[in-house]
Amino acid sequence: MAGKSLPHHLLTTINNVRLSGQTGLWQIAIADGKITAIAPQPEQPVTGEGALDAQGGLALPPFIEPHIHLDTTQTAGQPSWNQSGTLFEGIERWAERKALLTREDVKQRAWQTLKWQIANGIQHVRTHVDVSDPSLTALSAMLEVKEEASPWVDMQIVAFPQEGILSYPEGVALLEEALRLGADVVGAIPHFEFTREYGVESLHIAFALAQKYQRLVDVHCDEIDDEQSRFVETVAALAHRENMGARVTASHTTAMHSYNGAYTSRLFRLLKMSGINFVANPLVNIHLQGRFDTYPKRRGITRVKEMLAAEINVCFGHDDVFDPWYPLGTANMLQVLHMGLHICQLMGYSQINDGLNLITTHSARTLNLSDYGLQPGNSANLIILPADNGFDAVRRQVPVQYSIRHGVVIAKTQPAESWIYLGQEERVDFK
Repeated sequence: MAGKSLPHHLLTTINNVRLSGQTGLWQIAIADGKITAIAPQPEQPVTGEGALDAQGGLALPPFIEPHIHLDTTQTAGQPSWNQSGTLFEGIERWAERKALLTREDVKQRAWQTLKWQIANGIQHVRTHVDVSDPSLTALSAMLEVKEEASPWVDMQIVAFPQEGILSYPEGVALLEEALRLGADVVGAIPHFEFTREYGVESLHIAFALAQKYQRLVDVHCDEIDDEQSRFVETVAALAHRENMGARVTASHTTAMHSYNGAYTSRLFRLLKMSGINFVANPLVNIHLQGRFDTYPKRRGITRVKEMLAAEINVCFGHDDVFDPWYPLGTANMLQVLHMGLHICQLMGYSQINDGLNLITTHSARTLNLSDYGLQPGNSANLIILPADNGFDAVRRQVPVQYSIRHGVVIAKTQPAESWIYLGQEERVDFK
C-alpha cells in the first residue's frame, strides 16, 4: 500500500462524453460526489479545477467483477503447476497451497489483484473465499481487505465451501461461522459433494442459512461436463419456493452446455419462473471444460445466448487470476467480454455493441446493487473509455482512461499510441 499520496480534486463537471444509446456529446454535472444532471454538451463548456474533458470518450457505470477468488489469486505454480488443466487438479493444487496460508499472505496477494482491478475500472467485486479451513485464515484476511478497500471498491464476500458442505469435516459449522463473522453471501458446491444426495442436501442447508442470516446466495453449480449434473434445477426450485430469486446466483452451470434439448426446454421454464441470476466465466470455462473429451471438444460454457433471448439475467466474470485454475489474467473485464462474445457466438453488431451490459448492468442486478448507473441522484461512480461506443470499445480492447468514484478520479490510464514509418511518420489508431 506504500506510495506517493496525491491530492484528489472533487469533480464538478465532466465535459464531452458519449453515452450508450445516445447521439452527440453530453455533460455530466456533479455535486458532493453525486450526479446532479446529465444534459447535451453546451457550446461553452464549464472549465476550471473541477472540470474534466472526456474528449469524446464513452461514459459507463463502473465495471463489475461478479465472480473471482481473491484468496487464491497470484498462486499459480505454488507449490506446483496444474498440469492437466482440470478443475479437479486445480482443487488439489490449491489444497497444497492452502496449507501454507497466513493472513498477511492472503492480504498481500488480494491487494495485488485488487489494484489491477481498480486500474481496469472495476469498483464492485464479489469474491469467493474458501471456508473449508478450520482456522478460516483466508476469510479473516479478506474481511480486513474488504474494509481497507472500501473507499475504492465495494466488496461482497462469499463463504465458499471449496471442498463441500457435507463432504468436508465440520463443513456446515464452518460455513455458518463464516456468516457470523461477516461473510455477505452463502456459497455451495453441490457437484463436488460425495454423492448427488449430499449435493441436494447441501443446497437446502445453504438456503436455510441464507434465510437465517439474511444473506444472498451464490452457488458454484454444475461446473462439470457431466450432463447428469443438474443441481441448477434444485437451486431454481428452492429460490422459487422461498421467493428469493433476485438474491440467488448460479455460477458456472457449465453442465448446461451438455444438456439435451428436451430437458433444457423444461428447465428454462423453471429458471424464468425463479428469477435467479447466472454468472458465466468465459476465460476459465473454455480452459477447464472439455478436458475429458477427445474430438469434438465441447466449449463447456453455459447457454448465455439462450438466457439472453429468454430474458434471464446473466453476466460475465473473470473467476481466477494467475492461480491453480487459470494461469493467466490481468483482471481486465474487456478481455473476459471479448472471449465470451466469441465462444457464445454473440458476434452480431448489436450483440457486440450491447455486450458491455454483461460486465456492467447485468452484473449489478446479480450483486443486488442499488446505487448504480449514470442517472441524477446516484453516486458519481463511472468510467470513461476512449471509444465511440460499445462496439468500438470491444473491437479495439481500449483501456479505462478514467475511473471516477464519488466524483474523484481513482485511476487513470494513458491510451497507447502507435506509429509507423513507411517513408513518413504516420499514427495508427486502429479505427
